[in-house]
Amino acid sequence: MTLSPWRRLQRAEARLVGTAATVAGVDEAGRGPLAGPVVAAAVVLDSERKWKGFDDSKKLDPETRETLYARVLTEARAFAWAVVGSRAIDRLNIRRATLGAMAKAVARLRVQPEVVLIDGIDTVPEIGCRQHAVIDGDARMLSIAAASVVAKVVRDRIMCRLDRVYPNYGFAQHKGYGTPEHLVALDVHGPCAIHRLSYRPCGQTSLFPRFASAEALAAAADAAVEDPTPVQ
Repeated sequence: MTLSPWRRLQRAEARLVGTAATVAGVDEAGRGPLAGPVVAAAVVLDSERKWKGFDDSKKLDPETRETLYARVLTEARAFAWAVVGSRAIDRLNIRRATLGAMAKAVARLRVQPEVVLIDGIDTVPEIGCRQHAVIDGDARMLSIAAASVVAKVVRDRIMCRLDRVYPNYGFAQHKGYGTPEHLVALDVHGPCAIHRLSYRPCGQTSLFPRFASAEALAAAADAAVEDPTPVQ
């Protein structure tokens, strides 16, 4: 009999960490875009529930992600997320900013995990409990798949909100990624306060004589993205 995707993910997770431990899955959204924050989410699922619908988040359409996001917020044992904005990314670099966001998300969980499963190749130094870094974890572990959905939905909503503040760039459509449309808008309008100036082509000095200085953009960006510190 063919297993449903969520069962496959659940069994793979159980093989790695067992069934007795309290497990948190951790994932991020927004490492690659030219603009906007990186968001990390941590989720502790209720192992007694059936988590139908969960799969590799890259296979899920936006409507399915929204539905699963709502389920996590109402049925998971705990969830939290953290947001790190573009200027902090420029200051720290994206890897350090992402790991910092992951540490904050785990620290905000109301149920402290015994094991943390993290998507990618890095564990997080600030997390004190046992950790496993799992490459392609959102396609392999149920808890990471849930965290991936939460991080993606939260970041997409932030980018849609920022699209209303900076309407010239199409953030609601491409979410800050370097699409051809975004690159054209960047060339026409120059970088705005939420662009990552450490990322090419946002930091090209040729843009700044025509538009705001890098210093002015950095000052404006500090208030562009807020971290609502959601916790359950």
